Amino acid sequence: MDIFSLYVWPALIILGQSLLFLVVLLVLIAYILLADRKVWAAVQLRRGPNVVGPWGLFQSFADLLKFVLKEPTIPASANKGVFLLAPLVAVVLALATFAVVPVADGWVIANINIGILYVFAISSLEVYGVIMGGWASNSKYAFLGALRSAAQMVSYEVSIGFVIVTVLLCVGSLNLTNIVYAQQDGLGTMLGLPNTFLDWHWLSLFPMFVVFFISALAETNRPPFDLPEAESELVAGFMVEYGSTPYMMFMLGEYAAITLMCCLTTILFLGGWLPPFNFVPFTWIPGVIWFLAKVALVFFMFAMVKAFVPRYRYDQLMRLGWKIFLPLSLAMVVVVAFVLQLTGWGNTF
Repeated sequence: MDIFSLYVWPALIILGQSLLFLVVLLVLIAYILLADRKVWAAVQLRRGPNVVGPWGLFQSFADLLKFVLKEPTIPASANKGVFLLAPLVAVVLALATFAVVPVADGWVIANINIGILYVFAISSLEVYGVIMGGWASNSKYAFLGALRSAAQMVSYEVSIGFVIVTVLLCVGSLNLTNIVYAQQDGLGTMLGLPNTFLDWHWLSLFPMFVVFFISALAETNRPPFDLPEAESELVAGFMVEYGSTPYMMFMLGEYAAITLMCCLTTILFLGGWLPPFNFVPFTWIPGVIWFLAKVALVFFMFAMVKAFVPRYRYDQLMRLGWKIFLPLSLAMVVVVAFVLQLTGWGNTF
C-alpha cells in the first residue's frame, strides 16, 4: 500500500496531467497554424481556409488526416534509420519543453526551480533533429538547409541566453512561476502608479524585449529569417526529401517551438497570467484566459512580421546576430546588474 501511495499513484497523476496537457497543446497548435494562414490571407486580401467546418475551423484536422493517410517515401540513397528518427527527435524535444511552462497560478506539470534552464537546455537540442534530417536525406539542398539552420539557431541562442540573464537578474530565480510573480510590482509601482501592465518587464527591459522577439523569430526559422527553408535557393531546405507523416512531424515541431517562444515572451516580459490592471473587473477573468490572450497577441505579431519584412540575406542574418544583438545583450547585462546593485531594486525568491 505504501509503494502504491508513494510511487504508483503520483506517477499516474503526472501521466494523466501530461496526456491532458499534450492533447490541449496539440489542439492549440492546430488553431495557431490555422491563425497563421488566416492572418496571411487577410494581409493579401483573400479568405484563407474557409470550407472545412465553419469558417474553416477544421482545416488543420483535415490536413492531419491527409498527411497520416499519405504513403511515406524514403529516398533510396538515404540513411533510413536516421531519416525516420529525425522528425521524431524534433517533435518530442519541442513538446517536452512545455512540461515546466505555467499557464496559470499552479497550472504547471513540473514546477521545478530550474525551469528556465530546462527550457533553454531542451530547446537547444532541437537543432539535432534538423541536422539529422538534412544529413540523412543525402541531398545537397537538404544538407545546406541543415547547416544554415544549425548556424542560425546557435547564433541566436546566444542572444536569447543573455536576454534571459537580464530577466533573471531582476527576478532572482530560475523558476518560471516566480518570474511571473516578480512582475506584480515593477517600474510602474516604483513611480507611484497602481499595479498595471507598466510593471511587467517589457517596459523596464524594453531593448531586451525587442532583441528577444527578433531572436525568437530567427530561432524558430520564421520569416524574415526562414533561410533554412528558402524556396528560392534551397527548394525546401532540410525538409525537401520529406513527405507524409515525417514532414508533418517536422512542421508540428516547428510550430510547437513557435508556440513555446510565444509562451516564453508572455512569461518573461508580459506578466504571464497576470491581468493588465490589478482591479475588478479584470481580476474576475481567470489567469489562464489572460495567458492565452497574451500568447495569441505575441503570435499575431509573429504572423504580421512575415507580411511586411522582406527576407534577409544570410550574411545579414549572421551580422545582426553577432555584431548587433550579442554586443547589445552583453551591454544590457552589465547595465542591468549595475542599476540593480546601485539601487537595490529587484526581487529575491
